[in-house]
Amino acid sequence: MTAIPLQSADLTPSRLSDLLGVEVTGVEVLDRAVATNERLRIALRYREAGAGPPSVFVKLASADPEHRQMIGAGPMGQREVDFYRDVAPVLDLRVPRSYFGATGDDGCFLLLLEDLAATGCRFSDGDWGVSADQAAGALEDLARLHARFERAEARSGLAPWLATRSGVGHTEWAPMLLEKVLDEHGNELTPAYVAAGRLYVAHHARIDRIWDEGPPTFIHGDPHIGNVFLDGPRVGFFDWGLSRSSTHMRDVSYFLTMAVDPRERRASETDLLRLYADALRAAGGSRFALDELWAAHRIQAAYTVVATFLAFMPTYVASDVQQLAADLLRRAQLALEDLEVVDALRSALA
Repeated sequence: MTAIPLQSADLTPSRLSDLLGVEVTGVEVLDRAVATNERLRIALRYREAGAGPPSVFVKLASADPEHRQMIGAGPMGQREVDFYRDVAPVLDLRVPRSYFGATGDDGCFLLLLEDLAATGCRFSDGDWGVSADQAAGALEDLARLHARFERAEARSGLAPWLATRSGVGHTEWAPMLLEKVLDEHGNELTPAYVAAGRLYVAHHARIDRIWDEGPPTFIHGDPHIGNVFLDGPRVGFFDWGLSRSSTHMRDVSYFLTMAVDPRERRASETDLLRLYADALRAAGGSRFALDELWAAHRIQAAYTVVATFLAFMPTYVASDVQQLAADLLRRAQLALEDLEVVDALRSALA
């Protein structure tokens, strides 16, 4: 196979012709952003009109080797390529179409995906959140996804990498960096955020295990507002680099706290959890009592600290997603207060 491009400058007509299997005669970069990875929208011209998509969305690993190592772009890139190859084709879920995906050495990867912006899909940089009505549909979609993959044979039968349960554990750099952020920026954060962060620093291995408790299924793993989109009224999901086998509430809690508009979450949280439980049961999945889901929700919401503290790291401060990072941090702090997460976490650790 032709070597995959390592940086955006390598996306030449000749290279894209090899990857797409049609003759590309021109490439134009429509826009570009750099955060966890490098992302581009490119317009394409073909020798034969209509031979391929008029534009594609491109994902590449960061060109900075140090950043790739810190973020873990290698595993994330590999997992997203695996997802679009093995799982996406069988899902009744709105996800981007994949035209090409491959991984290489040193954490590099390449994905050529459907250009959702060209079809009128909406995205948020933190300027809006998913409404309660839209969230209801999304949770029904997630319930069907989760129900389908609860059985181990359903996961292993689709792809070998789905057979192994992989929770939300983090490498040792996460608690060390979090402690540094809390020490340097604690006065900019709410007491609940600092307290939850300190608990994670002190007990991270155990908390990682607690977050993974419950029957396993296949989850998106990172459904915050920056990783979802609206196709009309329907919520779609992209950025599947953290998808894996873990517990249902990892998806549900994170979606509620980090994608749904906080005011609508507060007004509809219990109803949305009940709706998810009913939809999961109707799809043939596990039966969860509402109080069981609520207790898990409060503990899972502590993960928002681990997910957002990188907003203070230089790579993100100087990136194109500052507004989104600030919004996610705001959502995390609201959820920690609303759900009294520190008390829930302390009780779980007792």
